[in-house]
Amino acid sequence: MIKLKNICKSFDEKIVLNNLNIEVKSGEIYGLLGANGAGKSTTLNIILGFLNPESGEVRMTDNEDDLEINRDKIGYIPENVNLYPYLTGVENLDYFSRIAGMKFTKEQLKKFLLECGLNEVDFNKSISQYSKGMRQKVGIAIAYAKNAKIYLLDEPASGLDPLSSNELSTLLRKMSDKGASILMASHDIFRVRETCDKIGILKNGLLITEIFSNEVTSTELESIYLKYMKD
Repeated sequence: MIKLKNICKSFDEKIVLNNLNIEVKSGEIYGLLGANGAGKSTTLNIILGFLNPESGEVRMTDNEDDLEINRDKIGYIPENVNLYPYLTGVENLDYFSRIAGMKFTKEQLKKFLLECGLNEVDFNKSISQYSKGMRQKVGIAIAYAKNAKIYLLDEPASGLDPLSSNELSTLLRKMSDKGASILMASHDIFRVRETCDKIGILKNGLLITEIFSNEVTSTELESIYLKYMKD
């Protein structure tokens, strides 16, 4: 699980997160919707430990007495995946997996890439020949291979075509069905509605509302989102 309690963060006296409270249960996909600058990436960076909040708590366990945060098993997919251009897709996945303390056979590495939507003919091409969408799929595979209990995604469908975006949604559902807690930050209303169980709308660091995706259509969600953005 992921639990943020009364998280506050500011930069140069500008409030970026204001008493943010979010809970993502095991097996749940939570979509954090918001415009650029709403505080989505800051939220992920605080969970990852890259930033420290001024106040509030981050928990990743149901045990209220367990204050220790183990970030080693977090799978993180950034918007822009940084890979080694002179290595192939398979070699990049192998390299980053080893850094994380995991060693896979070549067949296992290929299986991860296939499940994340990369075509087999591209496995042994250098990353310098990859499109942004192809690089994104390798980044997704790097996170997926960790078999983590928590996944954080920052605009994960960036650079993906509609088919690949749909495959990503299917993969995330597979991960959540295994008990993973998934927090996805995005401004893609349709993808968030199709992928997530619960949706939070973030504006200027404030969580304005939370909605269960099965209670709204994409059109209704868009109307709700635009209303809050205009207010």
